[in-house]
Amino acid sequence: MSVNKAYSADQNGEAPTTSAGTSNGSTTNLPAHLQRQIVATEQTHLKASTKQAYFADEKITIPQNDRVGFSWHKLWAFTGPGFLMSIAYLDPGNIESDLQSGAIAKYKILWVLLWATILGLLMQRLAARLGVVTGLHLAEMCYRQYKKLPRLILWVMIEIAIIGSDMQEVIGTAIAIYLLSNKFVPLWLGTLITIVDTFTFLFLDKYGLRKLEFLFGVLITIMAVTFGYEYIVSAPDQMEVIKGMFIPWCKDCNSRVLLQAVGVVGAVIMPHNLYLHSALVKSRDIDRRQSAKVREANYYFFIEASVALFVSFIINLFVVAVFAHGMYGQTNNDVLEVCQNRSMYEDAKNSFVDNNNGNDLIDADLYKGGLFLGCTFGAAAMFIWGIGILAAGQSSTMTGTYAGQFSMEGFLNLQWPRWRRVLFTRLIAIVPTFLLAFFSRMEDLTNMNDILNAVMSLQLPFAAIPTIAFTSCTAIMGEFVNGLGNKVVSVLLTMIVIGVNLYFVINQVEALNVTGVILAVVCVFAILYLLFNLYLVIHMAACMGNRFLTNSQLIQKYVLPSQNSFSIKNANSTYVRIPTNPDIENDIDDSEDA
Repeated sequence: MSVNKAYSADQNGEAPTTSAGTSNGSTTNLPAHLQRQIVATEQTHLKASTKQAYFADEKITIPQNDRVGFSWHKLWAFTGPGFLMSIAYLDPGNIESDLQSGAIAKYKILWVLLWATILGLLMQRLAARLGVVTGLHLAEMCYRQYKKLPRLILWVMIEIAIIGSDMQEVIGTAIAIYLLSNKFVPLWLGTLITIVDTFTFLFLDKYGLRKLEFLFGVLITIMAVTFGYEYIVSAPDQMEVIKGMFIPWCKDCNSRVLLQAVGVVGAVIMPHNLYLHSALVKSRDIDRRQSAKVREANYYFFIEASVALFVSFIINLFVVAVFAHGMYGQTNNDVLEVCQNRSMYEDAKNSFVDNNNGNDLIDADLYKGGLFLGCTFGAAAMFIWGIGILAAGQSSTMTGTYAGQFSMEGFLNLQWPRWRRVLFTRLIAIVPTFLLAFFSRMEDLTNMNDILNAVMSLQLPFAAIPTIAFTSCTAIMGEFVNGLGNKVVSVLLTMIVIGVNLYFVINQVEALNVTGVILAVVCVFAILYLLFNLYLVIHMAACMGNRFLTNSQLIQKYVLPSQNSFSIKNANSTYVRIPTNPDIENDIDDSEDA
C-alpha cells in the first residue's frame, strides 16, 4: 500500500482542484490561482480544507484491481478510521459505566449495551457516508449550512461534550497511573502526565498515518487482553451472559437498574464521535467523481466500523460480566472480608466504607473496581486492570483531541498551524480537568461519571440531527442520499435515544435537589435547549425537501443558509459543477484545456 501527499481534492493525475464559493454562494471547482482569491464564508457550501489534523500531509491510497467482489486488500487499506472511532466506546467513562452496570444489574441489561452499540453503528455509518461522499466532515458542513449564531451555539455545545468526555478520560488515566504506581503518583500529577504523553503520541503521525493507526490498534489490543484476562480468571456463568445479551427483558428490575440502563445508552453514544468519524474517513484517497469508488468506500468503511464496534462490544462485555459475577449483591463489608489478608487492605478500608450496619451495597467505580480485583484475584489482577484502564484513557484522550481539532477547524473555519490547534483544543479541555483533580478527592472524582454522562447526553441532538439532516439532503449527497426507510429509521431511533437520555438527565437533576435561583436557571436553560432543538428539526425538515419550509420567507431568512442550496437541483459539487460566473467558467475551461 502506498501513501501519497494529499491536497484538498482527489488525486488522479490531474491538477488539484477544490470546490469554493462564488459571490452568490454557488459552488464550483476552481484552479489553484482562483482558490487563493476566495475567502470561505457562510455562503461557501462545499469547500474542503487543505490543512487538517490527522491527515495533513498524506492520504492512504486505495489499491486498484479488476477483481469483482470483496477484496481483503482493499479492506485493509480502509481499516483505521473505524477503530479510532471505536475507542470512544471504550473510554474510562464507558468502562466505569460497564462495571456499575454489572454490579447493579448483573447480566440483566447486557442487551441494552448490545443494542446501544448497534444504534451507535447506524449513526456512525451516516457520519462516515457524509465525509466520504462530500469530502467534508460534519463540522465543515455545519459551517456551510447553518447561520452564524446557531453554528456557534453548536460549536460551544460540542466543545462542552468534548470537555465532559475528556474529563472522564484524563481522570480515568490518572486513576490508572495512581493504581500502577501504588499511590506514589497523585491524581493531579497523573493528569499532567496524561497531558504530556498525549502531545507526544499525537505528533507520531509525522511518521505516517499507518504507524499512528497501528499505535491505536496496539492500545485496543491491550484493552482486549487485559480485560479478557479478568474475564477468564473471574469465570462468569456463560449461559447467564448469553441470556443477558439476547433476551430483551429485565425481570424484577427497580428504578436504580432502569436508570443504569439509561446511563449505558448515554455512555455509549457520544455526540462528538460523529464529528470525529466523518473527518477520519477523509484520510483515504477516494476519487469522489466516480460513483463506483464512493460506493466502494462506503461499503468497506461500514464493514470496518462494524468489526471495530464488535470488538468494542466484546471488551465492554468482558467488564460487565467480571463485575456482574463478583460484585453483584455484595456489600462493602463482604469486600473487606476478602481483602483482610491482602496488601491493599488499608486502601480497601478507606474506599469500601459501610454506613448502614453492614447493609451498604458497593458503589462501584474505577478505583474500587481495581481494589476489588486485587483483593479477589491477587495483586496481578489489580495491576492488569490498571494497564487496561491506562490504555483506554490514553487512546480516548488522543482521539478526543482530534475531535476537538476537527470541531474547531470546521465550525470556525480556522487554518491555524497544527501545534497551535493542538495546544488550544487541549487547554480548553484539560484546564478544568486539572483543577478538578487538584482540588477534589478520589471519591468526588469517580462519582462524577453520571453527571458527566448526563452533560454529554444533552449534547447528542447537536450531532445526531445535523448528521441526519445532511445525509438526507439530495443537494448535498446526490445519489447517496438517505432513502425513505433510512430517514424514518434514523429519525425514530434518534428520537428514542434522545428521549432516553433526557430521562437520564432529568433524574440526575432531581438527584441534585436544586432549588431557588439554581432551579430557575435550569428551567430557563431547558426552555432554550428545547427551542434550539426545534430550530435544528426545522432545518432538518428543510434538508429533507419539505417545500413548505424551503419556500417560506421566514425560514429562508432565519434558518436556511444565505444561499438556499437545498433548492438547487443536483447541487452536489463532488460530481457536478454549477458555475454561474462566466469569467470563472471560462477560466476553468482554459485551465483544463492546458
